[in-house]
Amino acid sequence: MSTAADSESKKQDLKPIRTILVSQPQPERSPFIRLEKKYDLKIDWRPFIEVKGLTEKEFRKERIRPDEFSAIIFTSKQAIEHFFRLCKAMRIEMSQETKYYCMTEAIANYLQKFIVYRKRKVFFGQRTIQDLAPTLKKHRSKEKFLLPTGNLGAAFVSKYMDDNNFDWQPALMYRTVSSDLSDLENVFYDVLIFYSPLGIDSLYENFPTFEQKDTRLAVAGSKTTQACLDRGLEVNIAPEPPKVPSMEMALDNYLKQSNL
Repeated sequence: MSTAADSESKKQDLKPIRTILVSQPQPERSPFIRLEKKYDLKIDWRPFIEVKGLTEKEFRKERIRPDEFSAIIFTSKQAIEHFFRLCKAMRIEMSQETKYYCMTEAIANYLQKFIVYRKRKVFFGQRTIQDLAPTLKKHRSKEKFLLPTGNLGAAFVSKYMDDNNFDWQPALMYRTVSSDLSDLENVFYDVLIFYSPLGIDSLYENFPTFEQKDTRLAVAGSKTTQACLDRGLEVNIAPEPPKVPSMEMALDNYLKQSNL
């Protein structure tokens, strides 16, 4: 059982935090602005992973022509962007009769950037492929489905399509890869914030000999936490819903001990 003296000793052992690196692109509104001002921090944003689309030449090797499919399933906005980018590069114009099945309404709305939006040909769910099940099954015998995807795949959609005997095919159109972080080789931060196991993979791909030492790791999600543990890293800061629902709150709680 810890004592008040133990807690005070632990507090004294925590080194103050001055610099933080978030392994994501900087959003328009940073959730950490309040913390920057409150604790006089320097917070930088840098994506550790990036999405790269296949070139037309690379995609042609798959021997897939999107216009030979009567229905397209989109799981993300990125899938939409790369699908129509490759169609344009290949001078393919999709039929106005093509049906589009989108995982969410936000993804469906994004289609308006690329097609003349007709609700009768665009279907969307709330979050998962199961939301689209009634509509998909209704057209199963008539349609040939294409699933634009990245190198990480869309296992939940693929399994559903296979289990229900759809006429379908996946099409690799983009890849999620590690960003080049070589310019950070001699730059050190007190805290690194990760939201994805891919960020941890990128860290070691760029810096194979990385040692944690005094660097604190702030990590969101069980899979990201496990990726850290698998590398022998210590997770120092983490949201714990529902009591500590956000990374901002988890950081604030830690900074109250380390910086005040």
